[in-house]
Amino acid sequence: MYVPFNQLPASARLWIYQASRPLTAAELAAVQPALQQFVEEWTSHGRVLQASAALMHQQFLVLGLDEAVADASGCSIDASVRFVRALEEQMGISLLEKSQLAFIIDGKVQLLDRRELKAAVVEGRLLPDTPYFDNTIARHEQLQTAWPTPAASSWLGRYF
Repeated sequence: MYVPFNQLPASARLWIYQASRPLTAAELAAVQPALQQFVEEWTSHGRVLQASAALMHQQFLVLGLDEAVADASGCSIDASVRFVRALEEQMGISLLEKSQLAFIIDGKVQLLDRRELKAAVVEGRLLPDTPYFDNTIARHEQLQTAWPTPAASSWLGRYF
């Protein structure tokens, strides 16, 4: 069952998928109905899931699930990954690639390959307070309070 994203509880479980490029306004508008339909039909062992989906910063697909209503199962998580793969194919983007990290630099989302982290810190392109999108966060409350977070406050702190 679809619920508005802002109505998910703080404890809602999240999955964050980062696009390989910003989505255009037309792409954002085109994908929104598909997101709503997916979460409307998303089930776990025959039980309807209370879930939502949001596109954020033109570059992130966030699925949220109220686990107090029903937990996701392996099969339901697999269904969500299949849905994300279908979006990748339909839109010609990558959403499952994990080698790129997202930061806010010069006021916009910019991606940096993990292998470039040390050099980016040494060169001063990444600073301890550079906002970093830690896509491993798992709860809605973290999205509200720590996404993005200063790079040094995340697992990237060891690079500073």
